[in-house]
Amino acid sequence: MPTLVLVLLVFIWIPLVVPFTIIMSDSGTPSALVDAPQTRFSMNNNGARTDPREQAAVYEIMKATGNGWATDIPDVCRGRWHGIECMPDKNEVFHVVSLSFGALSDDTAFPTCDQKRSFISPSITKLPHLRTLFFYRCFSYNPQPIPTFLGQLGPTLQTLVLRENGHVGPIPPELGNLTHLRILDLHKNKLNGSIPVSLSRIMGLKSLDVSVNSLTGSVPVLDYPVLSIFDLSQNLLTGSITSSIGNCPSLIRMDLSRNHLSGPIPDSIGNLKNLILMDLSYNQLSGPFPNALGSLSALQALILKGNAMDSTIISGNWYNGMKDLMIMVLSDMSLHGPIPESLGFLPSLRVIHLDRNRLNGTIPTSFQELKGLSELRLNDNQLTGRVPFIRETVWKMGRKLRLFNNSGLCYDPQNGLDDDIDSLVDSGISYCETSTSISAPTTMHFSNFMGHRSTYVGRSSAPIYESSTHLHVLLLILFFISIL
Repeated sequence: MPTLVLVLLVFIWIPLVVPFTIIMSDSGTPSALVDAPQTRFSMNNNGARTDPREQAAVYEIMKATGNGWATDIPDVCRGRWHGIECMPDKNEVFHVVSLSFGALSDDTAFPTCDQKRSFISPSITKLPHLRTLFFYRCFSYNPQPIPTFLGQLGPTLQTLVLRENGHVGPIPPELGNLTHLRILDLHKNKLNGSIPVSLSRIMGLKSLDVSVNSLTGSVPVLDYPVLSIFDLSQNLLTGSITSSIGNCPSLIRMDLSRNHLSGPIPDSIGNLKNLILMDLSYNQLSGPFPNALGSLSALQALILKGNAMDSTIISGNWYNGMKDLMIMVLSDMSLHGPIPESLGFLPSLRVIHLDRNRLNGTIPTSFQELKGLSELRLNDNQLTGRVPFIRETVWKMGRKLRLFNNSGLCYDPQNGLDDDIDSLVDSGISYCETSTSISAPTTMHFSNFMGHRSTYVGRSSAPIYESSTHLHVLLLILFFISIL
Protein backbone atom coordinates (compact mmCIF):
# COMPACT_ATOMS: atom_id res chain seq x y z
CA MET A 1 0.00 0.00 0.00
CA PRO A 2 1.57 3.32 -1.01
CA THR A 3 2.13 5.78 1.78
CA LEU A 4 0.80 9.28 1.08
CA VAL A 5 3.10 12.17 1.74
CA LEU A 6 2.08 15.81 1.56
CA VAL A 7 4.73 17.86 -0.16
CA LEU A 8 4.62 21.63 0.19
CA LEU A 9 6.13 23.17 -2.91
CA VAL A 10 7.09 26.81 -2.25
CA PHE A 11 9.50 28.32 -4.78
CA ILE A 12 12.22 30.66 -3.46
CA TRP A 13 12.22 33.33 -6.04
CA ILE A 14 11.69 37.01 -5.01
CA PRO A 15 8.96 37.95 -4.47
CA LEU A 16 7.99 34.70 -2.92
CA VAL A 17 4.71 33.21 -4.19
CA VAL A 18 1.81 32.21 -1.95
CA PRO A 19 2.33 28.61 -0.75
CA PHE A 20 0.10 25.90 -2.15
CA THR A 21 -0.40 22.26 -1.32
CA ILE A 22 -0.11 19.20 -3.50
CA ILE A 23 -0.61 15.66 -2.29
CA MET A 24 1.88 13.25 -3.80
CA SER A 25 2.68 9.61 -3.32
CA ASP A 26 6.03 8.34 -2.09
CA SER A 27 6.93 7.30 -5.62
CA GLY A 28 6.65 10.88 -6.83
CA THR A 29 3.66 10.17 -9.08
CA PRO A 30 0.32 11.85 -8.34
CA SER A 31 -1.82 9.77 -6.02
CA ALA A 32 -5.39 8.74 -6.67
CA LEU A 33 -6.45 11.21 -4.00
CA VAL A 34 -5.66 14.08 -6.32
CA ASP A 35 -6.10 12.85 -9.86
CA ALA A 36 -8.93 10.34 -9.62
CA PRO A 37 -11.15 8.50 -7.17
CA GLN A 38 -9.89 5.21 -5.78
CA THR A 39 -10.93 2.65 -8.39
CA ARG A 40 -8.12 0.15 -8.70
CA PHE A 41 -9.62 -2.18 -6.09
CA SER A 42 -13.29 -1.72 -6.90
CA MET A 43 -12.57 -2.59 -10.53
CA ASN A 44 -11.14 -5.99 -9.62
CA ASN A 45 -13.00 -6.77 -6.41
CA ASN A 46 -16.66 -6.64 -7.30
CA GLY A 47 -17.59 -8.43 -4.11
CA ALA A 48 -15.69 -6.02 -1.83
CA ARG A 49 -17.64 -3.60 0.34
CA THR A 50 -16.76 -0.78 2.71
CA ASP A 51 -16.63 -1.60 6.40
CA PRO A 52 -20.18 -0.67 7.53
CA ARG A 53 -19.00 1.10 10.70
CA GLU A 54 -16.62 3.26 8.69
CA GLN A 55 -19.31 3.96 6.10
CA ALA A 56 -21.63 5.22 8.83
CA ALA A 57 -18.82 7.40 10.20
CA VAL A 58 -18.21 8.89 6.75
CA TYR A 59 -21.92 9.74 6.46
CA GLU A 60 -21.69 11.67 9.74
CA ILE A 61 -18.49 13.45 8.72
CA MET A 62 -19.98 14.44 5.37
CA LYS A 63 -23.17 15.76 6.96
CA ALA A 64 -21.09 17.84 9.41
CA THR A 65 -19.40 19.58 6.46
CA GLY A 66 -22.68 20.26 4.66
CA ASN A 67 -22.41 17.32 2.26
CA GLY A 68 -25.52 15.37 3.18
CA TRP A 69 -25.76 14.08 -0.39
CA ALA A 70 -23.19 11.42 0.55
CA THR A 71 -25.85 9.43 2.43
CA ASP A 72 -27.37 8.55 -0.96
CA ILE A 73 -24.21 6.70 -1.98
CA PRO A 74 -24.61 3.00 -1.15
CA ASP A 75 -20.86 2.37 -0.85
CA VAL A 76 -18.66 5.39 -0.10
CA CYS A 77 -15.43 3.67 -1.13
CA ARG A 78 -16.86 2.80 -4.53
CA GLY A 79 -18.81 6.01 -5.03
CA ARG A 80 -16.15 7.51 -7.28
CA TRP A 81 -15.84 10.98 -5.76
CA HIS A 82 -12.70 13.01 -5.22
CA GLY A 83 -11.60 13.42 -1.65
CA ILE A 84 -11.92 9.87 -0.37
CA GLU A 85 -9.38 7.10 -0.69
CA CYS A 86 -9.88 3.55 0.48
CA MET A 87 -7.79 0.41 0.69
CA PRO A 88 -8.96 -3.20 1.05
CA ASP A 89 -7.67 -5.60 3.63
CA LYS A 90 -6.87 -9.25 2.99
CA ASN A 91 -10.56 -10.07 3.39
CA GLU A 92 -11.50 -7.62 0.63
CA VAL A 93 -13.10 -5.20 3.07
CA PHE A 94 -12.51 -1.55 2.18
CA HIS A 95 -11.19 0.85 4.83
CA VAL A 96 -11.09 4.65 4.60
CA VAL A 97 -7.47 5.85 4.59
CA SER A 98 -7.88 9.44 3.42
CA LEU A 99 -10.50 12.22 3.62
CA SER A 100 -10.08 15.65 2.03
CA PHE A 101 -12.39 18.66 1.94
CA GLY A 102 -12.09 22.01 0.20
CA ALA A 103 -11.59 23.08 -3.42
CA LEU A 104 -7.89 23.74 -4.00
CA SER A 105 -8.43 24.13 -7.74
CA ASP A 106 -10.56 22.82 -10.57
CA ASP A 107 -8.27 19.79 -10.77
CA THR A 108 -8.60 18.97 -7.07
CA ALA A 109 -12.32 19.28 -6.51
CA PHE A 110 -12.65 17.78 -3.05
CA PRO A 111 -16.09 18.13 -1.44
CA THR A 112 -16.54 21.75 -0.36
CA CYS A 113 -17.72 22.83 3.07
CA ASP A 114 -20.63 24.96 4.20
CA GLN A 115 -18.40 27.62 5.74
CA LYS A 116 -21.16 28.98 7.98
CA ARG A 117 -22.18 25.69 9.58
CA SER A 118 -19.41 23.14 9.04
CA PHE A 119 -17.58 21.45 11.91
CA ILE A 120 -15.24 18.48 12.32
CA SER A 121 -17.30 15.50 13.44
CA PRO A 122 -16.02 13.29 16.29
CA SER A 123 -16.94 10.38 14.00
CA ILE A 124 -13.48 10.81 12.50
CA THR A 125 -12.19 8.80 15.45
CA LYS A 126 -14.21 5.84 14.13
CA LEU A 127 -11.90 5.53 11.14
CA PRO A 128 -9.12 3.34 12.58
CA HIS A 129 -7.12 3.20 9.32
CA LEU A 130 -7.14 6.94 8.51
CA ARG A 131 -3.78 8.22 7.29
CA THR A 132 -4.64 11.60 5.75
CA LEU A 133 -7.07 14.26 6.97
CA PHE A 134 -7.31 17.46 4.95
CA PHE A 135 -9.58 20.49 5.54
CA TYR A 136 -9.07 23.63 3.44
CA ARG A 137 -11.13 26.80 3.96
CA CYS A 138 -13.94 24.93 5.60
CA PHE A 139 -14.88 26.90 8.76
CA SER A 140 -14.16 30.52 7.82
CA TYR A 141 -17.53 31.83 9.05
CA ASN A 142 -17.92 29.36 11.89
CA PRO A 143 -14.65 29.74 13.86
CA GLN A 144 -13.86 26.82 16.14
CA PRO A 145 -10.88 25.35 17.98
CA ILE A 146 -8.92 22.43 16.61
CA PRO A 147 -10.65 19.42 18.20
CA THR A 148 -8.65 17.66 20.87
CA PHE A 149 -10.10 14.31 19.81
CA LEU A 150 -7.86 14.38 16.73
CA GLY A 151 -5.12 13.19 19.07
CA GLN A 152 -6.90 9.82 19.16
CA LEU A 153 -5.79 9.18 15.59
CA GLY A 154 -2.20 8.65 16.72
CA PRO A 155 -1.79 5.00 15.69
CA THR A 156 -2.35 5.69 11.96
CA LEU A 157 -2.52 9.39 11.00
CA GLN A 158 0.41 10.56 8.87
CA THR A 159 -0.86 13.81 7.32
CA LEU A 160 -2.94 16.46 9.10
CA VAL A 161 -3.73 19.60 7.09
CA LEU A 162 -6.05 22.21 8.61
CA ARG A 163 -5.23 25.06 6.27
CA GLU A 164 -6.91 28.50 6.14
CA ASN A 165 -9.89 27.30 8.14
CA GLY A 166 -10.20 30.16 10.63
CA HIS A 167 -9.42 27.90 13.59
CA VAL A 168 -9.17 29.79 16.88
CA GLY A 169 -7.56 29.08 20.23
CA PRO A 170 -4.34 27.22 20.99
CA ILE A 171 -2.80 24.24 19.23
CA PRO A 172 -4.03 21.27 21.29
CA PRO A 173 -1.23 19.48 23.17
CA GLU A 174 -3.05 16.27 22.25
CA LEU A 175 -1.64 16.57 18.74
CA GLY A 176 1.62 15.38 20.27
CA ASN A 177 -0.01 11.94 20.45
CA LEU A 178 0.11 11.73 16.65
CA THR A 179 3.50 10.07 16.82
CA HIS A 180 3.27 8.69 13.27
CA LEU A 181 2.60 12.13 11.79
CA ARG A 182 4.80 13.23 8.90
CA ILE A 183 2.98 16.40 7.83
CA LEU A 184 1.42 18.98 10.16
CA ASP A 185 0.04 22.03 8.33
CA LEU A 186 -1.93 24.65 10.30
CA HIS A 187 -1.15 27.56 7.97
CA LYS A 188 -3.18 30.78 8.10
CA ASN A 189 -5.65 30.28 10.89
CA LYS A 190 -6.24 32.41 14.00
CA LEU A 191 -4.37 30.25 16.46
CA ASN A 192 -2.81 31.73 19.59
CA GLY A 193 -0.81 30.54 22.57
CA SER A 194 2.54 28.82 22.35
CA ILE A 195 3.68 25.90 20.24
CA PRO A 196 3.08 22.81 22.41
CA VAL A 197 6.15 21.07 23.77
CA SER A 198 4.33 17.81 23.13
CA LEU A 199 4.99 18.16 19.39
CA SER A 200 8.59 17.19 20.09
CA ARG A 201 7.38 13.59 20.45
CA ILE A 202 6.66 13.42 16.71
CA MET A 203 10.16 12.33 15.75
CA GLY A 204 9.29 11.42 12.14
CA LEU A 205 7.88 14.86 11.25
CA LYS A 206 8.92 15.97 7.75
CA SER A 207 6.97 19.21 7.41
CA LEU A 208 5.80 21.62 10.12
CA ASP A 209 3.92 24.71 8.95
CA VAL A 210 2.14 26.89 11.52
CA SER A 211 2.70 30.15 9.62
CA VAL A 212 0.35 33.15 9.53
CA ASN A 213 -1.22 32.78 12.97
CA SER A 214 -0.89 34.69 16.25
CA LEU A 215 1.32 32.23 18.12
CA THR A 216 3.41 33.57 20.99
CA GLY A 217 6.26 32.25 23.10
CA SER A 218 9.58 31.03 21.78
CA VAL A 219 10.80 28.78 18.99
CA PRO A 220 10.55 25.28 20.46
CA VAL A 221 13.53 23.02 21.05
CA LEU A 222 13.94 20.99 17.89
CA ASP A 223 15.09 17.44 17.35
CA TYR A 224 13.58 16.31 14.06
CA PRO A 225 16.15 14.32 12.08
CA VAL A 226 14.01 14.10 8.91
CA LEU A 227 12.30 17.52 9.04
CA SER A 228 12.60 19.24 5.65
CA ILE A 229 10.03 22.10 5.86
CA PHE A 230 9.98 24.36 8.93
CA ASP A 231 7.73 27.43 8.65
CA LEU A 232 6.83 29.56 11.67
CA SER A 233 6.60 32.82 9.72
CA GLN A 234 4.16 35.65 10.45
CA ASN A 235 3.49 34.97 14.10
CA LEU A 236 4.32 36.78 17.35
CA LEU A 237 7.20 34.59 18.50
CA THR A 238 9.86 36.09 20.76
CA GLY A 239 13.23 35.06 22.18
CA SER A 240 16.19 33.76 20.24
CA ILE A 241 16.55 31.19 17.48
CA THR A 242 17.29 28.01 19.35
CA SER A 243 20.67 26.45 18.71
CA SER A 244 18.84 23.11 18.49
CA ILE A 245 18.00 24.11 14.92
CA GLY A 246 21.26 22.34 14.09
CA ASN A 247 19.58 19.06 15.09
CA CYS A 248 17.51 19.15 11.89
CA PRO A 249 20.10 18.26 9.23
CA SER A 250 17.47 17.44 6.59
CA LEU A 251 16.01 20.95 6.49
CA ILE A 252 15.46 22.28 2.98
CA ARG A 253 13.30 25.30 3.75
CA MET A 254 13.36 27.35 6.95
CA ASP A 255 11.14 30.42 7.28
CA LEU A 256 11.01 32.30 10.60
CA SER A 257 10.29 35.69 9.04
CA ARG A 258 8.03 38.40 10.45
CA ASN A 259 8.20 37.52 14.13
CA HIS A 260 9.88 39.32 17.06
CA LEU A 261 12.93 37.08 17.37
CA SER A 262 16.07 38.64 18.81
CA GLY A 263 19.71 37.78 19.48
CA PRO A 264 22.28 36.44 17.01
CA ILE A 265 21.88 33.73 14.39
CA PRO A 266 23.29 30.61 16.10
CA ASP A 267 26.45 29.04 14.70
CA SER A 268 24.66 25.68 14.67
CA ILE A 269 22.96 26.90 11.50
CA GLY A 270 26.07 25.64 9.76
CA ASN A 271 24.87 22.05 10.25
CA LEU A 272 22.07 22.56 7.73
CA LYS A 273 23.99 21.33 4.70
CA ASN A 274 20.80 20.67 2.70
CA LEU A 275 19.17 24.05 3.31
CA ILE A 276 18.00 25.75 0.11
CA LEU A 277 15.92 28.66 1.48
CA MET A 278 16.53 30.58 4.71
CA ASP A 279 14.23 33.51 5.42
CA LEU A 280 14.74 35.28 8.76
CA SER A 281 13.57 38.68 7.56
CA TYR A 282 11.75 41.30 9.63
CA ASN A 283 12.78 40.19 13.10
CA GLN A 284 15.03 41.91 15.63
CA LEU A 285 18.12 39.79 15.12
CA SER A 286 21.49 41.25 16.01
CA GLY A 287 24.94 40.86 14.49
CA PRO A 288 27.49 39.89 13.70
CA PHE A 289 27.02 37.65 10.70
CA PRO A 290 27.86 34.10 11.76
CA ASN A 291 30.73 32.55 9.84
CA ALA A 292 28.69 29.35 9.75
CA LEU A 293 26.47 30.79 7.01
CA GLY A 294 29.36 30.38 4.61
CA SER A 295 29.23 26.58 4.95
CA LEU A 296 25.65 26.29 3.64
CA SER A 297 26.72 24.80 0.34
CA ALA A 298 23.17 24.06 -0.93
CA LEU A 299 21.75 27.49 -0.07
CA GLN A 300 20.05 29.27 -2.96
CA ALA A 301 18.18 32.08 -1.16
CA LEU A 302 19.41 34.05 1.86
CA ILE A 303 16.85 36.60 3.07
CA LEU A 304 17.73 38.60 6.19
CA LYS A 305 16.24 42.03 5.40
CA GLY A 306 14.68 44.16 8.11
CA ASN A 307 17.01 43.04 10.93
CA ALA A 308 19.05 45.97 12.26
CA MET A 309 22.22 43.93 12.73
CA ASP A 310 24.45 47.02 12.64
CA SER A 311 27.27 44.93 11.26
CA THR A 312 29.65 44.67 8.35
CA ILE A 313 29.29 42.11 5.59
CA ILE A 314 31.91 39.43 6.09
CA SER A 315 34.60 39.57 3.42
CA GLY A 316 37.39 37.25 2.41
CA ASN A 317 36.71 33.61 1.58
CA TRP A 318 33.52 33.46 3.60
CA TYR A 319 31.36 32.83 0.52
CA ASN A 320 33.51 30.18 -1.12
CA GLY A 321 31.15 27.37 -0.17
CA MET A 322 28.00 29.16 -1.40
CA LYS A 323 28.40 28.50 -5.11
CA ASP A 324 24.65 27.83 -5.55
CA LEU A 325 23.49 31.09 -3.94
CA MET A 326 21.10 32.84 -6.33
CA ILE A 327 19.28 35.37 -4.13
CA MET A 328 20.81 37.56 -1.44
CA VAL A 329 18.45 40.04 0.24
CA LEU A 330 20.15 42.13 2.93
CA SER A 331 18.12 45.36 2.77
CA ASP A 332 17.38 47.60 5.77
CA MET A 333 19.95 46.01 8.08
CA SER A 334 22.08 49.01 9.13
CA LEU A 335 25.02 47.39 7.38
CA HIS A 336 28.14 49.51 7.11
CA GLY A 337 31.59 49.27 5.60
CA PRO A 338 32.45 48.22 2.03
CA ILE A 339 30.78 45.64 -0.18
CA PRO A 340 33.08 42.60 -0.23
CA GLU A 341 34.83 41.94 -3.50
CA SER A 342 34.26 38.22 -2.87
CA LEU A 343 30.52 38.57 -3.58
CA GLY A 344 31.36 38.96 -7.23
CA PHE A 345 32.84 35.47 -7.31
CA LEU A 346 29.54 33.68 -6.59
CA PRO A 347 28.70 32.47 -10.11
CA SER A 348 25.01 31.74 -9.53
CA LEU A 349 23.94 35.12 -8.10
CA ARG A 350 20.89 36.53 -9.87
CA VAL A 351 19.43 38.95 -7.31
CA ILE A 352 21.33 41.20 -4.87
CA HIS A 353 19.51 43.61 -2.53
CA LEU A 354 21.80 45.72 -0.36
CA ASP A 355 19.66 48.85 -0.40
CA ARG A 356 18.87 51.20 2.51
CA ASN A 357 22.01 50.50 4.50
CA ARG A 358 25.13 52.58 5.28
CA LEU A 359 27.53 50.86 2.92
CA ASN A 360 30.46 52.92 1.65
CA GLY A 361 33.37 52.48 -0.71
CA THR A 362 32.95 51.47 -4.33
CA ILE A 363 30.90 48.88 -6.18
CA PRO A 364 33.31 45.92 -6.47
CA THR A 365 34.76 45.49 -9.93
CA SER A 366 34.20 41.75 -9.45
CA PHE A 367 30.47 42.41 -10.02
CA GLN A 368 31.36 42.53 -13.72
CA GLU A 369 31.81 38.75 -13.50
CA LEU A 370 28.19 38.17 -12.44
CA LYS A 371 26.97 37.34 -15.92
CA GLY A 372 23.57 36.14 -14.71
CA LEU A 373 22.83 39.18 -12.56
CA SER A 374 19.30 40.41 -13.30
CA GLU A 375 18.48 42.61 -10.30
CA LEU A 376 20.77 44.84 -8.23
CA ARG A 377 19.62 47.25 -5.53
CA LEU A 378 22.30 49.43 -4.01
CA ASN A 379 20.21 52.57 -3.56
CA ASP A 380 20.21 54.65 -0.38
CA ASN A 381 23.78 53.99 0.70
CA GLN A 382 27.00 56.01 0.76
CA LEU A 383 28.74 54.48 -2.24
CA THR A 384 31.26 56.39 -4.33
CA GLY A 385 33.34 55.94 -7.45
CA ARG A 386 32.69 54.63 -10.93
CA VAL A 387 30.00 52.07 -11.69
CA PRO A 388 31.81 49.09 -13.25
CA PHE A 389 29.07 47.84 -15.59
CA ILE A 390 29.09 47.86 -19.36
CA ARG A 391 26.19 48.84 -21.59
CA GLU A 392 24.75 45.32 -21.98
CA THR A 393 24.58 44.78 -18.22
CA VAL A 394 22.74 48.04 -17.64
CA TRP A 395 20.32 47.37 -20.47
CA LYS A 396 19.58 43.86 -19.19
CA MET A 397 18.68 45.02 -15.69
CA GLY A 398 16.77 48.12 -16.77
CA ARG A 399 14.73 49.50 -13.89
CA LYS A 400 15.89 46.61 -11.70
CA LEU A 401 19.22 48.38 -11.42
CA ARG A 402 18.73 50.81 -8.54
CA LEU A 403 21.63 53.04 -7.63
CA PHE A 404 19.93 56.31 -6.63
CA ASN A 405 20.71 58.19 -3.42
CA ASN A 406 24.43 57.44 -3.62
CA SER A 407 25.77 60.93 -4.23
CA GLY A 408 29.29 59.73 -4.97
CA LEU A 409 28.48 57.27 -7.77
CA CYS A 410 29.14 58.12 -11.38
CA TYR A 411 29.46 56.38 -14.72
CA ASP A 412 32.49 56.46 -16.97
CA PRO A 413 31.41 57.25 -20.57
CA GLN A 414 34.29 55.13 -21.84
CA ASN A 415 32.27 52.05 -20.82
CA GLY A 416 30.06 52.57 -23.84
CA LEU A 417 27.02 54.49 -22.62
CA ASP A 418 28.05 58.06 -23.36
CA ASP A 419 25.82 58.06 -26.45
CA ASP A 420 22.78 56.53 -24.69
CA ILE A 421 22.47 58.36 -21.42
CA ASP A 422 18.67 58.14 -21.39
CA SER A 423 18.82 54.51 -20.24
CA LEU A 424 20.68 55.47 -17.06
CA VAL A 425 18.66 58.46 -15.88
CA ASP A 426 16.10 56.31 -14.09
CA SER A 427 18.83 54.38 -12.29
CA GLY A 428 20.13 57.48 -10.55
CA ILE A 429 23.69 57.13 -11.89
CA SER A 430 25.77 60.28 -12.33
CA TYR A 431 28.13 61.10 -15.19
CA CYS A 432 31.84 61.13 -14.41
CA GLU A 433 33.96 63.97 -15.75
CA THR A 434 37.04 62.77 -17.64
CA SER A 435 39.04 66.00 -17.94
CA THR A 436 42.54 65.76 -16.46
CA SER A 437 43.28 69.49 -16.80
CA ILE A 438 41.22 70.44 -13.79
CA SER A 439 42.54 69.56 -10.37
CA ALA A 440 39.10 69.07 -8.83
CA PRO A 441 36.79 67.51 -11.42
CA THR A 442 33.08 67.68 -10.78
CA THR A 443 30.20 65.35 -11.63
CA MET A 444 26.89 66.14 -13.24
CA HIS A 445 23.71 64.05 -12.91
CA PHE A 446 22.30 62.73 -16.14
CA SER A 447 19.00 64.44 -15.47
CA ASN A 448 20.78 67.81 -15.64
CA PHE A 449 22.65 66.71 -18.74
CA MET A 450 19.44 65.78 -20.52
CA GLY A 451 17.90 69.13 -19.59
CA HIS A 452 20.75 71.42 -20.79
CA ARG A 453 22.24 69.26 -23.59
CA SER A 454 25.71 70.62 -22.80
CA THR A 455 28.81 69.32 -21.06
CA TYR A 456 30.46 71.27 -18.27
CA VAL A 457 34.19 70.76 -17.78
CA GLY A 458 35.73 71.24 -14.34
CA ARG A 459 34.66 74.48 -12.66
CA SER A 460 34.35 76.42 -15.90
CA SER A 461 31.02 78.24 -16.37
CA ALA A 462 31.28 78.23 -20.17
CA PRO A 463 29.50 75.34 -21.85
CA ILE A 464 30.92 73.61 -24.89
CA TYR A 465 27.83 73.32 -27.08
CA GLU A 466 27.28 70.45 -29.45
CA SER A 467 25.21 72.53 -31.88
CA SER A 468 26.65 72.56 -35.40
CA THR A 469 24.91 75.93 -36.08
CA HIS A 470 26.95 77.70 -33.41
CA LEU A 471 30.11 76.12 -34.84
CA HIS A 472 29.38 77.50 -38.31
CA VAL A 473 28.83 81.00 -36.93
CA LEU A 474 32.14 80.85 -35.06
CA LEU A 475 34.00 79.79 -38.22
CA LEU A 476 32.47 82.67 -40.22
CA ILE A 477 33.57 85.21 -37.57
CA LEU A 478 37.12 83.84 -37.65
CA PHE A 479 37.10 84.03 -41.48
CA PHE A 480 36.14 87.73 -41.52
CA ILE A 481 38.72 88.55 -38.87
CA SER A 482 41.46 86.96 -41.01
CA ILE A 483 40.42 89.10 -44.01
CA LEU A 484 40.60 92.31 -42.03
